[in-house]
Amino acid sequence: MIKYLVKRISILIPTFIGITVVCFFVIHLAPGEPTALQAELNPNITPEAIQQLRHHYGLDRPLGIQYLIWLKNLSHLDFGNSISSDERPVWEKIKQRLPITLGINLASMIIIFFVAIPLGVISAVKHGSFTDRAITVIVFIGFSMPGFWLALLCMDSLGLRLGLLPISGMHSPYYNYMGIGAKILDLTRHLFLPVIISAVGSLAGLSRYMRSSMLEIIRQDYITTARAKGLPEHVVVYKHAMRNALLPVITILGLSIPGLIGGSVIFESIFSIPGLGQLFYQAIMMRDYNMIMGSLTIGAFLTLLGNLIADIAYGIADPRIRVQ
Repeated sequence: MIKYLVKRISILIPTFIGITVVCFFVIHLAPGEPTALQAELNPNITPEAIQQLRHHYGLDRPLGIQYLIWLKNLSHLDFGNSISSDERPVWEKIKQRLPITLGINLASMIIIFFVAIPLGVISAVKHGSFTDRAITVIVFIGFSMPGFWLALLCMDSLGLRLGLLPISGMHSPYYNYMGIGAKILDLTRHLFLPVIISAVGSLAGLSRYMRSSMLEIIRQDYITTARAKGLPEHVVVYKHAMRNALLPVITILGLSIPGLIGGSVIFESIFSIPGLGQLFYQAIMMRDYNMIMGSLTIGAFLTLLGNLIADIAYGIADPRIRVQ
């Protein structure tokens, strides 16, 4: 298992560097610079002042040199300062919002895992029945709905019309004066819609993968043999069949992490949640290169970490992976 982990980690390092190279050069291909935006806001600025700003931010150097400087600073966990009015360190701004985004995505992953897998198993075991058809219809409706449209629909119906849930922010204005229990309830009510909506698309897709994998497994000869030996049906399904059916699903679950992190930009902007996604969107609007690179780097790291966890789970579920 240790050799397997070392091999996977050794692959992740050049992958991570390659991602940063692509991201760094792509964001500089976009038209406009932070200095151009500042010049638009100040019509009296002179070309000399713009050049001084470019020199101050290091934008007058070749892109290759800029990347090497950025990579050197990254080795010290220094993402530079934000190219904005406050010029605060990028990492300082990210670490304030990162726990919020991680918490929402972790809650979404838990819901996806504990809802999608049972739905897929039930649908496969009851293949062709009314239950299977009902789950299929519900899942495909959820899969076909655009996330932002579903978010706006829920905000209108559950928030504005019925008043059951808040539609923006993370807590109420009087949050600081609440007790512990009331704070937890208030936070849960505010994050319920973002977490559920961010999980719907991946939940629907993962349940279909689980159903397909489970159908293939329960038709294998060893499952027929287990039933012929008189083993209880729940032992056959959940001990013998489901463990093998989880192998491709684990891979899909790891690959769904980038979608969840990318979806944070949409959901945090719609629900006004001060997370990393909203910070990334604001950085794009301000053409804040350092903040964009910092957000992309953190997102790439979390994505690769999720894939590594998926590889570890894959090795645990299938001992042949560890041996090979």
